[in-house]
Amino acid sequence: MPTISMFYGILIRMYYDDHKPPHFHAYYESNEAVFSFDGKLLKGTFPKNKLKLVEAWSIIHREELEANWLLCKNSEELFNIQPLS
Repeated sequence: MPTISMFYGILIRMYYDDHKPPHFHAYYESNEAVFSFDGKLLKGTFPKNKLKLVEAWSIIHREELEANWLLCKNSEELFNIQPLS
């Protein structure tokens, strides 16, 4: 499962050949959550202040997330996405 971005202690990853709907996984300390590309929490728990960061990041990078999702489906190498700064 490649890490595609890291910011403020948050790791963003995608799994190869993952299930629909398109999504990504975010990790922070002992928290793990699944998010849609528009930043909605689909599953898991995440600290509220970090949740807002992930939501903002995903909205900014939605097109890149969609492109990486397609690469995942084809088992191709993913590219890194800029972190929040």
